[in-house]
Amino acid sequence: MAIIAERPVLTEPTAAKPTLRDAGLAALAPASWGTVYVVTATLLPPDRPLLAAVLRALPAGLLLLALTRRLPHGSWWWKTAVLGMLNFGAFLPLIFLAAYRLPGGVAATLGALQPLMVAGLALVVLRVRTPAVTVLAAIVGAGGVALLTLSSEARLDPLGLAAMLGAVALVAVAIVLTKKWGRPEHPLAMTGWQLTLGGLVLAPATLLFEGLPGALTTANLIGYGYIGIVTTALAYPLWFRGIDRLAPTSLSLLTLTNPLVATAAGFLVLGQTLTGWQLAGFAIALTALTLSQTLAGARRAR
Repeated sequence: MAIIAERPVLTEPTAAKPTLRDAGLAALAPASWGTVYVVTATLLPPDRPLLAAVLRALPAGLLLLALTRRLPHGSWWWKTAVLGMLNFGAFLPLIFLAAYRLPGGVAATLGALQPLMVAGLALVVLRVRTPAVTVLAAIVGAGGVALLTLSSEARLDPLGLAAMLGAVALVAVAIVLTKKWGRPEHPLAMTGWQLTLGGLVLAPATLLFEGLPGALTTANLIGYGYIGIVTTALAYPLWFRGIDRLAPTSLSLLTLTNPLVATAAGFLVLGQTLTGWQLAGFAIALTALTLSQTLAGARRAR
């Protein structure tokens, strides 16, 4: 009887010698995304989610393309198009739809489930088994975010729930596919092409459903400049660098910095108050995030 060798299930392969510095740089991306809520509430015009999405993606993409001046090669044409839709073209409308139909706490809690989605996809697509301690950290982190952001008055809109879960799933798929397809020849150029393609897809929808504003104030321009430059042109190259260097689930756990920073910004800038349960949730999520990256670094060192 013939014996068929079974393909082994691996355990979190990563790029050569990733460090805590790599994790710290990657964490700057979701941390910056956590400031978008405050910027939107204080600087951007109301009821313009698609316009915000276009002005976040398209100018940043064109800026990166102007700096790199490179075209994708071979299969990276269609791979870049797929990732551009997952990360921007489809993700941004869903995340804004969820933001309008769900309380922020519900959206943040669903977003905290992303590391668990990535762990499942990594096992199926990459044949990578996430260590139990990392999965436990993801579960504890999601619980901490729930304590931090959920309230008893939270409403559960079905369309909003579907939009948020879809957005989280899209990013989880993008992380795993980027890991599977490997590092492109010019990562910064690929980031620019993804942003540009996503922005070009969103532009017609913006004109159709929202139109252009009659005028923009100085505050509006500062807000759009911030989300375009800081939270996109600077943040996404760091995020994609993290995908290249870190294990998928370890990277995805860094998204816990998003609700942590959003809560801190709301407290410091908008004068929002924090209850004892929220402070406990903040501490739990921060501890889970810190321990997951510290233990991951210790495993790599061994």
